[in-house]
Amino acid sequence: MSEKVHLGDLQAMKRDGRKIVGVVAWDYQMARIVDRAGADLVSVGDTVGINLWGQPNPLEVTMDQMIIVCQAVRRGVRRALLSCDFPFGPVQEGPEQAVRAAIRFVKEAGVDMVKLDGASDHLDAVSAVTRAGIPVFAQFGITPQTSLKYGVTYRATPTAADAVPDELLDEMVGEAKRLEEAGAALLNFTNSGPVVGPAVAQAVSIPVLGGFGGGPWLDGRVRMATAAIGYSADALDTAPDTYANVAQIAFDAISAYADDVRAARQIAGGIRV
Repeated sequence: MSEKVHLGDLQAMKRDGRKIVGVVAWDYQMARIVDRAGADLVSVGDTVGINLWGQPNPLEVTMDQMIIVCQAVRRGVRRALLSCDFPFGPVQEGPEQAVRAAIRFVKEAGVDMVKLDGASDHLDAVSAVTRAGIPVFAQFGITPQTSLKYGVTYRATPTAADAVPDELLDEMVGEAKRLEEAGAALLNFTNSGPVVGPAVAQAVSIPVLGGFGGGPWLDGRVRMATAAIGYSADALDTAPDTYANVAQIAFDAISAYADDVRAARQIAGGIRV
């Protein structure tokens, strides 16, 4: 698929059994890379505060900050669908505030859709934003904002034990159906697990993707670009389970640059004299 991706394309992929590729990006250069690599959906996550800015929790990110990040990613994405997360606040404040926030994302950042965390608790906001003509990517399951509700400890790096318990299958299927009825265009089922996940994906007609704790049982996956490439500084100390170790590559490159400077050698890419 080389042409611009539309929502209808993702729906067709679900019907045809073709997996949807989602990637989280937070800057212009990475957005260009993942778009050229063929991502179907680029998601600007509100965890930018934790993963790039060193903030202690995801609730600190503001609407103005998300607008700036989304604007940068929008400039780099030409083919994929672009979704941007609501920060904590607008959805919790009510449907009117959610619509205003969604309109800001569309007008100021040019997004194709917006993502609402804990969406099953805010069906009125999902419906209101949808009625405003803005597609909704609805996140539910065990998320940073809903883990306590289900009596589960949320971890940034989930394990199999963090998946939605099998006994919640009927509840999760019900939530997915209600979100679809409210107008959601896509679902992000967090920590779905191999039992509840496929049941949810089969219960609704809209695509069900998975970030944390997802798996091949869903209609597609969403992965942070930084996680996929091993960008975290932690990868310098512990070999990451990723497709690359960019942290080590960056460390080696900066170390080599420092050696050249200290040895009074010309640096790579510098003006030759």
